[in-house]
Amino acid sequence: MTPPRGRILLAFASIYFVWGSTYLFMRFAVETLPPIAVAGVRYFLAGAILYAIAAWRRVPEPRAIAWRGHAVVGTLLTAGNGSVALAVQRIPSGVAALLVAFTPCVMVLLEWLWRKGARPTAGVITGLILGVVGVLALVGPRAFGGAPIDPVGAGIVLFGSVAWAVGSVYSRTLPRYESALRTSGVQMLAGGVVVCVIALATGDFGRFDAEAASLLSVLSFAYLILVGSLLGYSSYMYLLGVTSAARASTYAFVNPVVAVILGAVFAGEPLSARVLVAGGIIVVAVALITWYGAERQMPPKRHRAGEGLEVHEAP
Repeated sequence: MTPPRGRILLAFASIYFVWGSTYLFMRFAVETLPPIAVAGVRYFLAGAILYAIAAWRRVPEPRAIAWRGHAVVGTLLTAGNGSVALAVQRIPSGVAALLVAFTPCVMVLLEWLWRKGARPTAGVITGLILGVVGVLALVGPRAFGGAPIDPVGAGIVLFGSVAWAVGSVYSRTLPRYESALRTSGVQMLAGGVVVCVIALATGDFGRFDAEAASLLSVLSFAYLILVGSLLGYSSYMYLLGVTSAARASTYAFVNPVVAVILGAVFAGEPLSARVLVAGGIIVVAVALITWYGAERQMPPKRHRAGEGLEVHEAP
């Protein structure tokens, strides 16, 4: 059954604009809150809410689906998100967005080499290269001519980007629950638990100071849970189930544009002609990947109600 076009468009709008705003809110949150704890608690609470909603809706599951694979996916995706929370303490949020933009390149290669999908087309490769060029143009003066990027912060983001790419592609090899909310809830709960354990082990929870926590940080943390995680993550997992990883991953080219615009409006950062030109390049890159990429990727594996065998459902 072909998924509703309107729902797909809304899901793309969510990961483009909601996730684009999370860079700004993440920076605000970790100004006075411990970063690892922020990432862990954010995903744990969001996962608990989603799982509770799924249980309340009581979508029938004809047979049990192993949760271990989805727990691994959740851990990898949470690690990718947590890396940004750590990195924005050492590097600018725009630079972090630039490094995250390499995630689609990794995902396309994984789809091809790991899942044995079709070789990326010239259009997809052109779009990926153009997208990277656009993002480089967006933050180029700081990356090439300004202060050097902190190598530890950059390495943290790159590690998280690879973890996110692996988790995203691996999730498409797993049978999915009939309830998309249950799928997201299991993944986020598992990832949140793992990161919370890391926060406990590293003493990050002990760094929380209720008196020092600002209202802006607390409200930003709430936004990350209720909007960034609940809405954005669920939309992303939905897209991975109905379209290609290459198409879903185009958020990485749009998010930096959104982040820069929000920075200009709410943080007084300059909105120059360079930003407008770079934004145009990125839009063209997204169009190329969307046009040429979807039909060339391996479809996700999905468990369907009433069927005893796992089947491959075309996007």
